[in-house]
Amino acid sequence: MRYLSFILFAAGLCFFSCGAPAEKNASGIDPFHYEAQKKGVGANGAVVSAHPLASQVGLSILKQGGNAVDAAIATQLALAVVYPEAGNIGGGGFMAARLSNGKILALDFREMAPAASRRDMYLDEQGSVIPKKSTRGASSSGVPGTVAGLFESMQYAKLPFQKLIDPAIELAEKGFAISEREANALNNQREEFNQYNSSASAFHRDIPFKAGDTLIQADLALTLKRIRDNGRAGFYEGETAKLIVAQMNATGGYISADDLKNYQAKWREPFQFAYKGHTVISMPMPSSGGLLLNQMLKMVEDRPLAEYGALSPQSVQLMTEVERRAYADRAQYMGDADFYKVPVKELTRPEYLKERMKDYAPGKAGSSIVTQAGRIQAKESEETTHLSVIDKEGNAVAVTTTLNDSYGSRTVVAGAGFILNDEMDDFSVKPGAPNMFGAVGGEANAIAPHKRMLSSMTPTIVLKEDKPFLVTGTPGGTTIPTSVFQTIVNIIDFKLSAEDAVNIPKFHHQWLPDRIDIEKKFPDSTRLALQNMGYALSERNSIGRVELIRILPDGSFEAIADSRGEDSAEVF
Repeated sequence: MRYLSFILFAAGLCFFSCGAPAEKNASGIDPFHYEAQKKGVGANGAVVSAHPLASQVGLSILKQGGNAVDAAIATQLALAVVYPEAGNIGGGGFMAARLSNGKILALDFREMAPAASRRDMYLDEQGSVIPKKSTRGASSSGVPGTVAGLFESMQYAKLPFQKLIDPAIELAEKGFAISEREANALNNQREEFNQYNSSASAFHRDIPFKAGDTLIQADLALTLKRIRDNGRAGFYEGETAKLIVAQMNATGGYISADDLKNYQAKWREPFQFAYKGHTVISMPMPSSGGLLLNQMLKMVEDRPLAEYGALSPQSVQLMTEVERRAYADRAQYMGDADFYKVPVKELTRPEYLKERMKDYAPGKAGSSIVTQAGRIQAKESEETTHLSVIDKEGNAVAVTTTLNDSYGSRTVVAGAGFILNDEMDDFSVKPGAPNMFGAVGGEANAIAPHKRMLSSMTPTIVLKEDKPFLVTGTPGGTTIPTSVFQTIVNIIDFKLSAEDAVNIPKFHHQWLPDRIDIEKKFPDSTRLALQNMGYALSERNSIGRVELIRILPDGSFEAIADSRGEDSAEVF
């Protein structure tokens, strides 16, 4: 594909300026002067998301009489505008909810393989993986599910959809000031945006972006207006669908008009289990999150974690080894249950999990060569984004959505203004070959037409005495389940404050590669102890960005936004 150079003003697609005047928009939000709030306590509602403006939009909906579902929808739509690296209408995700009447929901709006997909579509004639074909450009995109998910969840909302989408339209049409972080992120993607697109978009610029520039997304505003006026058909049919198919035809993608028209979000049976007097609610397949959480928490339930203490060598080793075992099972047994019989009951059977821990040796590193998937009796950069919401009636909603890698496929639908996912890489492109996150898989997650790729997204609600206690989740690709696992243990076992539970250093093991990923602030004493046990350690900048709401004993809401990013907590 030809390398493009774009002249911003000639394209007429976006406008950037500095020093925009302070002026609140129709939602009462100032999109040019804002800052992240990392903690808040309120009695009427709380919204935590990856961007201050999106959290403010969600809170404004609660203040207008909307419930947590309304706020979650509006927040998602706002993220599609103000957080383009992961917020989206060109991707997909999952929603877990517990309504005030006790009803528990699990909505799957994961992307789907196009009808033209085939098992070996990313392999060359020698059977080798073709570099970047499953991770860059339109060829890497699955059928988007986000918009279908929004409309499917509307049956539990109170306000008209127009009221929920209008703040996003205004932010796209009139613009908002980008932060230094977002400016740097866009600058870093400049070459790939040029390489994987055939026309200019709001994300193309000849001169570098800088903090305070106003980003206007005129094409995206028009797309959102079509969705507002025509419902889900405003995306999956008509003009927007034509633009998506045209992009596929122009740049080698696989999504057809029929793929779009036939896409459906699916209600699933929520994944539930007990842990130390609490009920954990999360997602079933094709998300591996709920099952992995179950395995990991149950494998530590009878161990004296509280005695060990948070980030001690004993607790980190134990939690690492249960992560290793759970992820070995993920690689072997987990995939879209509509296509593959995932042995969930067997993988969560107490006797099976006890057997998995028989070879655990305190003080000695395990091995992923020795530890394989368990024997049973019956046979995603990490630029995801999560939001947590609760309202004064007690409706709790956790939503995780993704484009997969940061800025997804780097392909912007020409004329429509949104970025397409690169979610096809979450399939097992070739059995045993790692994806961009290093995760491996086999038959359970092989590519097939209309199949949904295995996910790590883990939107989670924890109940205590049958009432919401925690609403949480995080981005982070394959690190998502381990981050949620550690957050729950931090609160329930280690009795940490909500703020510390979110922000203390995290670690991650996913079976392969056989190493522990740790954050830079990980305690030196624990590092040394783990190395002496025989573990390989790999330092990285950050793992995930947890959005947490904790319901306090007096019924008020403590909202915590992760310090690792520009995430923001809004309460009232």
